[in-house]
Amino acid sequence: MTEEKKTSGRGQRDLRVRVKTAKGRKLSSTLWLERQLNDPYVQRAKKDGYRGRAAYKISELDDKYGFLVPGARVVDLGCAPGGWCQIAVARVNALGENSRKPQGTVLGVDLQDVEPIAGAEIHKLDFLVDGADDLVKGWLNGRADVVMSDMAAAASGHKGTDHLRIIALVEAALAFAFDVLEEDGTFVAKVLAGGAESEMNALLKRSFRKVANVKPPASRADSSEKFVIAMGFRGRQDGDS
Repeated sequence: MTEEKKTSGRGQRDLRVRVKTAKGRKLSSTLWLERQLNDPYVQRAKKDGYRGRAAYKISELDDKYGFLVPGARVVDLGCAPGGWCQIAVARVNALGENSRKPQGTVLGVDLQDVEPIAGAEIHKLDFLVDGADDLVKGWLNGRADVVMSDMAAAASGHKGTDHLRIIALVEAALAFAFDVLEEDGTFVAKVLAGGAESEMNALLKRSFRKVANVKPPASRADSSEKFVIAMGFRGRQDGDS
């Protein structure tokens, strides 16, 4: 299935894994597999026990902006497979392992079943249905300090369409955040660069004290994804829908 590429000169071998295209497998699948096998973040995630390389994206964002603090109540929308929840559990002290710091709460919701995560409460829920915000506030016994989302719509293969789809998804997550966020709370979401997010950015800047668009190091260089970090929620404004 794989082969190592020899280097010239001293008889050493290139550490990059090459994947041969098997009969019946698409070239795109082969390229994806090769990228996974050679991705240092994928290898690191396996070593560290995280459920995916995306765990490093949220950890790098939090390293820079510090929103996952001990005692925080966190909602992870579209939490599967659970890497973001794993990071949040450790940083908000959801397991109460540090008795000197307040114990936080991590609540993950997703349309599909998610394997249990120690310290996180996972619910199978469509956050778009009526009453989802009330359910979440009930599970939290209050409002959230952080609402975060690494969701992405299924890829269509058309860049413009995919961009519009993910912007619509982020806007839905933002509307949900307006309903469940505590004042001064934080909203974090993945978006795709593409130019259709100006209206959303205007709403974010009106509703939060600080807004930034960031591409963390763990995000692949050839990906158009970036993350919006909105901190200091002002509370729901008149006219927000």
